[in-house]
Amino acid sequence: MSTPILATKLYIPLPRPKLVLRPRLIERLNEGLSSGCKLTLISAPAGFGKTTLVSEWVNNLRFTSDDFRLDAANGGEIVNRKSKIANRVAWLSLDAGDNDPARFLTYLVAALQTIAGNIGAGVLAALESPQPPPTESILTALLNEITTIPDNFILVLDDYHLVEAIPVDQALATLLDHLPPQMHLVIATREDPHLPLARLRARGHSTELRAADLRFTPAEAADFLNQVMGLHLSAEDIAALETRTEGWIAGLQLAALSMRGYQDAASFIKSFTGSHHFVLDYLIEEVLQQQSESIQTFLLRTSILDRLCGPLCDAVLCSPSASGQETLEYLERANLFIVPLDNERWWYRYHHLFGELLRQRLGKPKEFAEFHLHASQWHEENGDLGAAFYHAIAAGDFVRAAGLAEAAWQGMNESFQSAAWLGWVKKLPDKLIRTMPVLCTQIAQAFTDTGELEASELRLQDAERCLDGSEFTNEAQLKPLPAMIALTRAYNAQVQGDPAATVKYAELALQIIPEDDFDRRARATTILEVIHWASGNLESVIRGIGDSMERLTQLGNHVFVVASAFAVADLLVGLGRLSEAERTYQDALQLAAQHGPEAEHITAHHHLGLSMIYRQRGDDTLAAHHLKRAAELGLQTTLVDWLYRWHVAQAQLKEAAGDLETALALLDEAKRVYIQTLIPDLRPIAALKARIYLKQGRPDKARAWAAERGLSLADEVSYLHEFEHLTLARLEIANPLVNALLARLLQAAEAQKRRDSALDILLVQALAHEAQGNRPQALAALERALALAEPEGYVRIFVDEGEAMRLLIEKQSRNRDHPLSDYVDKLLAAFTQPVAAPKSAIIHQKSDMIEPLSERELEVLKLLRTELSGPEIAGQLIVSLNTFRTHTKNIFDKLGVNNRRAAVRRAEELDLF
Repeated sequence: MSTPILATKLYIPLPRPKLVLRPRLIERLNEGLSSGCKLTLISAPAGFGKTTLVSEWVNNLRFTSDDFRLDAANGGEIVNRKSKIANRVAWLSLDAGDNDPARFLTYLVAALQTIAGNIGAGVLAALESPQPPPTESILTALLNEITTIPDNFILVLDDYHLVEAIPVDQALATLLDHLPPQMHLVIATREDPHLPLARLRARGHSTELRAADLRFTPAEAADFLNQVMGLHLSAEDIAALETRTEGWIAGLQLAALSMRGYQDAASFIKSFTGSHHFVLDYLIEEVLQQQSESIQTFLLRTSILDRLCGPLCDAVLCSPSASGQETLEYLERANLFIVPLDNERWWYRYHHLFGELLRQRLGKPKEFAEFHLHASQWHEENGDLGAAFYHAIAAGDFVRAAGLAEAAWQGMNESFQSAAWLGWVKKLPDKLIRTMPVLCTQIAQAFTDTGELEASELRLQDAERCLDGSEFTNEAQLKPLPAMIALTRAYNAQVQGDPAATVKYAELALQIIPEDDFDRRARATTILEVIHWASGNLESVIRGIGDSMERLTQLGNHVFVVASAFAVADLLVGLGRLSEAERTYQDALQLAAQHGPEAEHITAHHHLGLSMIYRQRGDDTLAAHHLKRAAELGLQTTLVDWLYRWHVAQAQLKEAAGDLETALALLDEAKRVYIQTLIPDLRPIAALKARIYLKQGRPDKARAWAAERGLSLADEVSYLHEFEHLTLARLEIANPLVNALLARLLQAAEAQKRRDSALDILLVQALAHEAQGNRPQALAALERALALAEPEGYVRIFVDEGEAMRLLIEKQSRNRDHPLSDYVDKLLAAFTQPVAAPKSAIIHQKSDMIEPLSERELEVLKLLRTELSGPEIAGQLIVSLNTFRTHTKNIFDKLGVNNRRAAVRRAEELDLF
């Protein structure tokens, strides 16, 4: 279920009928846009006309520069007169709820979709997954999609001061660092955001308007007071009032409202002094006192609302003297600081400053809680449980708020909003929570989803205490709880690596869960099956998952069948049955294609698995095809371990290509995005890095890893730690004591028919015997490996071992009567081929250029290496700014980068200069 989007946050504010034209500021905005700056920052205190200025710029006025104009007849597009390329505008009005990074990114995508309808579908799917990938990875995917937008466009983030979350600041900083050339960001805020503003200024990448720029000049103040507000003040009175307010627009507006009806304007202006706090208190009283009692009541009581509509206002006031809708329309006509949020004039909000002052004056009367309760009830009846919860909390009715949280859990959990829901319930008193077993269990599940297992267990214990002494009469509500508690504990135990507890609680759950509750029973069964995976009994796991897939197929749950097929194929690869794994992947892809996008969106794993199989067999064409498809689908998948698997695969390709530093960086990224799931971690990142250290000739780093892990050649072997012990064997390759460890590992692998492990172990045995000077045993181990590998067509497992393995195989090839001579020749031929990693669609992976740069693009590239700005480069090339941007986009695409600095760095690596 997708996250609901409040459309009014995406509306560009409509231009006011009477407006002070500000050509000097519009010219500044135009210059920032035409010069190629990344950012326009409009930062000033409340009431300085930031939103009005930006909406004027993008909605009503024609640009004063020769390059750009606003085409009101073409959907409000900003059009470049020379190039005729449209500059569309996306708008996002922020609020406090956008401190949640997932919500912020969701609305960011929604705003972009107003100008490019198909953008960000995969990003939204990832954000709605149970455990969304890291923000940086989501932004990478989004930036890749933004680069495909053909037209220049502007993204406006209004009221950014309401966002205080550091992760959101970091996300925006990343966006700015890699901003595509066709995109321009505008931020309107009351305070400077936590962005690298100094760096942007130093590089000429920002345009800034501040309070000193936004304040009305005397001429603008005169125009505003006399023309817009309808006063008839002398030049002296205007100058005096402009001096008193320091050009503060909201202050001037409030003063003008208060002056209506005053005969002696000069006396009023002389008395108009003091700090803003006292001035505003005075003006509010003056403004309010000029309104009728009913309007004053309406303003004060409805000030508790973030958004206003007629029926909601009626509910808060209970018995208004006039309908809420009529009053809102009057307030808009009277210019009483009310802002329409949609074209239908249904939703409104108060000007932020005006609303704050109304709430200050309202205080907390005895009816305060009643107002919020009425608002809470209205929102609940109209399906907005979030707003209903907020008003219940504001009313101090925590019992009601807790009930709303319980009611909202299922829907929010199904739409993968567990973290946001946790933010709600953390506002509830702990004492109350511990009396509500349903809520405790829901919170425990939410903590499990977010990886907070200790907190999850504490809430499960609270739920059990409630049930033990429960006096609740709603048995239907309580009956499922024991099963949910057991199931949550089973999952937590499996993640924590406690197989005994996993079995205990999963079996308990199966005893309690009704036979017709197929979803929960399947979850419990899956948890039990995974235990055998960690012990190396892969065939048992395959049989168990296969049985579940048959039942799910009968029930029509094809999406889960497709997802389960990947696990089966993964297990088959571990058994060395590549052909069977390939068929399993292909069958699953065919099934997914039959059941639409919902099933196809989870097949990134399948294509990645196929790519690795084809790569293993030396079929680079098919490997590249499926890797590309995996990258595309990876942007849409909701499976939580996708990014980890993708980065590990990319690291493997880079390692094979000899780019070891990049491989290490990719493994670090994989570690950062790793999320513990039920699937055991058989190839820890640290062990993968240790192998690369050995290739780099840094055995000290590998020894430090082994010491930290406490590994020894005398260790007992297990499948869970097999990869680490094989890595230790590579480190101690010349030590004869390594042979006993390898023999134990091989015996265990062969006993469980894990041919992939056995093949890997045999190759290390061959290299170890060769390093120890025992060539006959080295060739014997290689002989066994060849016989094991040939039926399934293994190639890369030999080639990736490098020159030492090539020399051994070459010695083996001297026997032309060997039954596997053709296979040996194929392997030797693979050693001589250049190793190239297929191009990745992910921005972090550098890859060889698919298409060379043209002479003109090389010329542009050399200028990108200089300190010249975009417009300066365009001028030197004698081309329009838009043509220059087209060249840079082509260069970025060919180099596989998304910003100027990365393009220069990549060009240096390729010796293009």
